[in-house]
Amino acid sequence: MSDIYFVKNEADDGHGRRALRSGAIAIAARITNAAVQIGSVLFLARLLTPEDYGLVSMVAAIVGFAPLVVDLGTRDAVVQRSAISEREVSAIFWITTGISTALTLAVAACGPMIARFYGEPRLATIALVSSLTFISSASACQHYALLRRAMMFEKLGILEVVANVVAALTAITLAFLNLQYWALVVRPIIYAFTLGAGVWWQCPWRPSRPTITPDVKKMFGFGINITGFTLTDFASRSIDRVAIGYRYGAVSLGYYQNALFVFENLIDILLGALHGVAVAGLSKVQHDPKELWRFFSKALALITFFAMPAFGALAVTSQDLIVVMLGTKWTEAGVLLSIVALRGIPQSFERTLGWLPVATGRTDRWMKWGLLSAAAQLVALFAGLPFGPKGVAAANVVCMLALSVPAITYAAQPIGVRMSDVVATIWRPFTAAVVAVVVGFGLRFTLFSELTPVVRILLLGLSYVGLYLVVAVGILRESTPLRLALSLAKEALPARFARAVPTLPGR
Repeated sequence: MSDIYFVKNEADDGHGRRALRSGAIAIAARITNAAVQIGSVLFLARLLTPEDYGLVSMVAAIVGFAPLVVDLGTRDAVVQRSAISEREVSAIFWITTGISTALTLAVAACGPMIARFYGEPRLATIALVSSLTFISSASACQHYALLRRAMMFEKLGILEVVANVVAALTAITLAFLNLQYWALVVRPIIYAFTLGAGVWWQCPWRPSRPTITPDVKKMFGFGINITGFTLTDFASRSIDRVAIGYRYGAVSLGYYQNALFVFENLIDILLGALHGVAVAGLSKVQHDPKELWRFFSKALALITFFAMPAFGALAVTSQDLIVVMLGTKWTEAGVLLSIVALRGIPQSFERTLGWLPVATGRTDRWMKWGLLSAAAQLVALFAGLPFGPKGVAAANVVCMLALSVPAITYAAQPIGVRMSDVVATIWRPFTAAVVAVVVGFGLRFTLFSELTPVVRILLLGLSYVGLYLVVAVGILRESTPLRLALSLAKEALPARFARAVPTLPGR
């Protein structure tokens, strides 16, 4: 049974189409997860306070890298390798389990230091409990990687949804019991343990006696570069929370954190699930640069066409959306989200940065770019911090705009891709998204300014989507991604519903 996880990693007939379907399944699972997240937030934000969110965020900004580094990048290495054995995966499992145990103990011991840094005694116990995230995340790494390698994304999607539901219900129960911030502390731990149990159940492979081969050492070398990028990326995305919490306190950080929560959930829906699918799919054509760029550019065009307007629409509606969802006490978070969401327009394609370096085995380039990006974002933080959380959010938007196209160009350079190739792929949806944002904000503060929040959200959303499609499809003639999405919908829906899906003519 476990043989299917260790077959030679190469493309076969229909591989491209299957990869697109896997991506659609992964996104559907993330949408379901987002619905669970949003539903739970509607409860939690009313039961908890901005201070509760701020306290947990103070610790998470320091120890929240656990799920990102416990495998030392070996999950992608297992997926990317052309051939791999059971004993090699066993070696990776035992090594990463040992490392995660050591990290659990280290973070638990650092709790008092974290509390002293912020001047908040409650953080010591929060850090102690949060340290369990390391060991709970590590338990599932290799089984998860093997399911990805076999492109079993439907199973993974179901397991992630179940784990999210269990964790959300646990958090809501704790909040109802008036356990305050503990509802937020426990949630990621429950999620990781539940997901770990699920992947062990679905993947029959079990770790055995390890074999340390030269290929195992190569995979760790490959993974260390991924971990290097992951750590620098996490640091650059977390240092703003540390700085805001230290300078402005838990309440201001609570508003900022909840704005980022909504933004990062949307990023996760649209892009988070696709990294695993993309690496698994692109790795099978890693030795054919032209085919690799063809697959990648098609995926990039599809993602940007749908993701950019999602963030643009969020930017123009968020001030009302947060109030309607969470209540008036979170008004400040809505203002912050309207700024943060603008970062999502360029980040829609910047987040694909790792696909090509991982698929081609050039993770060293990913790590180097991570260092450059972290340095740039640190400069942006220092520029924006004197102006409060809004200044930090605005500086991050400017930084992402400057870095996004060079990031993809640098990642794709080894396969002969130039900046003009990247720009040609993304400029139409980018232009349409920005134009619609400008008009959307104009409508919000003029024609729609006196409307009720719910009506304003609906009208702004419809106006944004309509204008985006007019500019992108009607004026700039960018219809290929929409045509491809409709084609996938026809395949996925039952025949009686598929007939209702329109077919667009070719460009």
